[in-house]
Amino acid sequence: MQSFSFATTAQILCEAGAASRLAHLCRERGARRVLIVTDPGIARLGLLAPLLPGFAGQGLAVEVFDRVQADPPQACVLEVVQQARAMQADLIVGFGGGSSMDVAKLVALLAHPQCQQQLGDIYGVDQARGQRLPLIQVPTTAGTGSEVTPIAIVTTGEHSKMGVVSTLLLPDLALLDADLTLGLPPQVTAATGIDAMVHAIEAYTSKLKRNPLSSLLAREALRLLASNLDLAVHNGSNREARQAMLLGACLAGQAFANAPVAAVHALAYPLGGHFHIPHGLSNALVLPHVLRFNAEAAAPLYAELAPLLLGDRLQAGDAYTQTEQFVSALAELSPRCGLPTRLRDAGVPADSLEQLASDAMLQQRLLVNNPRAVSEADALAIYRAAY
Repeated sequence: MQSFSFATTAQILCEAGAASRLAHLCRERGARRVLIVTDPGIARLGLLAPLLPGFAGQGLAVEVFDRVQADPPQACVLEVVQQARAMQADLIVGFGGGSSMDVAKLVALLAHPQCQQQLGDIYGVDQARGQRLPLIQVPTTAGTGSEVTPIAIVTTGEHSKMGVVSTLLLPDLALLDADLTLGLPPQVTAATGIDAMVHAIEAYTSKLKRNPLSSLLAREALRLLASNLDLAVHNGSNREARQAMLLGACLAGQAFANAPVAAVHALAYPLGGHFHIPHGLSNALVLPHVLRFNAEAAAPLYAELAPLLLGDRLQAGDAYTQTEQFVSALAELSPRCGLPTRLRDAGVPADSLEQLASDAMLQQRLLVNNPRAVSEADALAIYRAAY
């Protein structure tokens, strides 16, 4: 066995209805002034409204920043940091999807009274220093796994993103409450669920840091997600399916936080950067085509995952035969869940594919984890197959 290191969130609370105790959980951690970081959609849905009176009941001051944008730009992060400093926040809550939780991580770090670093200083791997404020993450989608990952992604230019990767960003508590996801539209449920499945699959085949713990988590994540996705999409009020999806996304997040994702994500990021396609959908659009490309190197591992997705429908055969069944089953998820299946159907013009391939090559942080080396010509061929 090769040596490995595994880091994750200190505590996970998996319980429908647990968000009603959010103020108490903040108080338990010694908080007096809490800043909740969220987005306009959460504010519009009123998910926070029932929780806010509890803060006064616990003797806590609370403020809400509800203007986090999807693919948050640097300016958004700095605006929240300024509010956290102005109110002297001593605990940060990320409440929402991956964007809100990513911003919350960075605010917890940069708004710490002793922080000497600027946002630009901490891009990359292990560049963050010092301490952060206590941090609680409350996901409202079952997808990103950001509540258990040491990664925050920031939009740094018109089409470019940068990542901050540091175990300092791992929160103190991840609170998984299915009640917060019951109102998610079917297409959002599908896209975020497929995103989580990609996390599990890529962690299981990650070239450099795959380890026994990450593989164990990835398998259980994929089992939970595959067996509950259709229920959650087509019967969104099914609380048990929703809770299973949240747990699956969390386990997949733990897996890829330690055995990083690869070419699916590398090719998905430019789609979001150029055409603002939601991240989960970007992954779904390229997923089967990347896996078919990878089969030359990863077929034995994909074949190990195939029973988790196909169950009794998996037909006997060698690793390549079972991999094709696995990939075909994944390709069927999007049309079954009402998502577009081709780049052209998602508004991507044909004349952009070469630029997308060039931009994908900038994601070397991810591509080094892919089980098969990807050239720019390979990336272009994959985009053309997805088109």
